[in-house]
Amino acid sequence: MEHINDPQVIHRLLTTPARWAVVGLSGNPLRPAVGVSLFLQRQLGHEIIPVSLKGDDVHGAKGYKTLAEIPGRIDVVDCFVNSHKVGAVVDQAIAVGAKAVWLQLGVIDEDAAQRAQNAGLEVVMNTCPKIEAAKLGL
Repeated sequence: MEHINDPQVIHRLLTTPARWAVVGLSGNPLRPAVGVSLFLQRQLGHEIIPVSLKGDDVHGAKGYKTLAEIPGRIDVVDCFVNSHKVGAVVDQAIAVGAKAVWLQLGVIDEDAAQRAQNAGLEVVMNTCPKIEAAKLGL
């Protein structure tokens, strides 16, 4: 069954202050995660938590190597990883009790999206928060 994004979920995730773990966010300024996470932090007022293989600190936020290392709650796990790797990240998001997963533009894994929904997480797939925020006039 193909996942369809719920506009109400997108609106709520973008407009409700939350802690976003951004998986794939490193100190590399050429990566799209850098600009998107800055937008989430500065324009939308979310707390960002960088997650990358090196655990880089980004935009003044302490970085971690895995979701399991992050203290406290995680509201949204924003996935800047390849589609063939995102299933493992979604499974980690489920394991740490995240409330939602957001799979970035071009990141598609129907099975992982279904697992997340079955576990009670909200799911947004194959779109970018900056694009959706612009559609909403945010």
